[in-house]
Amino acid sequence: MSKLFIYDSVKKQKVEFEPIKNNDVKVYVCGPTVYDDSHLGHARSAIAFDLLHRVLKANNYNVTMTKNFTDIDDKIIKKMYETNRTLEDITTEYINAYKNDMETLNILPNSLEPKATQNLQIMIEMIEDLMSKDIAYKIDDGVYFDVSKDSSYGSVSHRASDENSQARVEVNTQKRNSSDFALWKFEKQNDVAYEAPFGNGRPGWHIECSAMINKHLAYKDEAYQIDIHGGGADLLFPHHENEAAQTRCSTKKELAKYWMHNGFVTIDGEKMSKSLGNSFFLKDILKSYSGEVIRFYLLTAQYRANFNFNEEDLISSKKRLDKFYRVKKRVYGLGSSNVNKDLKEQLLNSLNDDLNTPKAISVVDEYINLANETLDKDPKNKNFKKELVSTLDFIGEILGIGQEDAYKYFQFGIDEQTISKIEELIEQRTQAKKDKDFESADKIRDKLTVLGISVMDTPNGVVWEKL
Repeated sequence: MSKLFIYDSVKKQKVEFEPIKNNDVKVYVCGPTVYDDSHLGHARSAIAFDLLHRVLKANNYNVTMTKNFTDIDDKIIKKMYETNRTLEDITTEYINAYKNDMETLNILPNSLEPKATQNLQIMIEMIEDLMSKDIAYKIDDGVYFDVSKDSSYGSVSHRASDENSQARVEVNTQKRNSSDFALWKFEKQNDVAYEAPFGNGRPGWHIECSAMINKHLAYKDEAYQIDIHGGGADLLFPHHENEAAQTRCSTKKELAKYWMHNGFVTIDGEKMSKSLGNSFFLKDILKSYSGEVIRFYLLTAQYRANFNFNEEDLISSKKRLDKFYRVKKRVYGLGSSNVNKDLKEQLLNSLNDDLNTPKAISVVDEYINLANETLDKDPKNKNFKKELVSTLDFIGEILGIGQEDAYKYFQFGIDEQTISKIEELIEQRTQAKKDKDFESADKIRDKLTVLGISVMDTPNGVVWEKL
């Protein structure tokens, strides 16, 4: 098996991955701000880093996968006053909705999921530490980080300021430098506030990740606190730059050995964002397509590339996944043996090259075509069939696709009432066949055909799917 290479956003090149310590890998991915439903941008990031999680495991690393929830933020507070609901009520609803969506996309469970509101004390302690070193300072509206005190500021993103954002925001004349950012925002009228020795208020966005990594993940005796820090490309500056600066100045350590970022999602060519009003909510698309179909489609582009989402490509991608499930049906209910060595090697080599999913999926496509040819030529070859079962399971495990029941996959979109009706008719048909009433059995099959349902009698019982 080839060595694992990943693209490091700081070095701007592919580098060989080597863990900080032993065979353990600590990964921290910036999670959602929970004030609304998940959209395709959330899905893209989650799938990209879930694939990383799976590939690290396939390379026999012990992975600690961490994703935080930002559950205190301006947008959440705004929603509180718009809906007359509590902060906890809103954030609990959207955390649960996010987790459900992630489960639908076959995202592996995280090892840790810290929430900002449950880690306020460690943020306050880090801010106090920075203030004691005169790296953080207090002004009328909060506590700020003095970027001039960090000689390495800009080393993560290769940017020292964001002129566009500065132009949009009214300049705070009390700040030492225009690029200084808030560590703590003092309480305003109708605000959510927490007690702190330097003044009641709430944390800035950047401090939560630095503090939580330092508390829950950091190696205390190494030059880097964690192995990999990840997130969307839009987080590189200022969010990740500011996190790195806080950690560097407070702990004298670098935050992460490697930085990874996934590309943007656009919809028919337009960058997806709330401000453009074209944000594609997952809950809407999940009404028409299964989570696996969405996952497979998003995997067709390499994670660093920007992704242009359109339904035409989604449908064509679904047809590729359908082929996978049709092969799976051909060996339905059979036992397994060993994974095909060539396929395993080719697939891992592709994914070890900075998660090259277009190459990996083309390897899978070729294998599926070969499997169909082999089954057509030699339908009684039990050894091949058992190897095929194992190989399909391996592909499913590493890519997170093809893990549904082969027949249920083709039942997507049928409501529960119709499913009950179909299953009742199948039971009636089974009974009619037992009673040797083949005329009634055939009539029931005709009824099912009218409903758009195909019925197959297999050694494992009756199975059905949409025509």
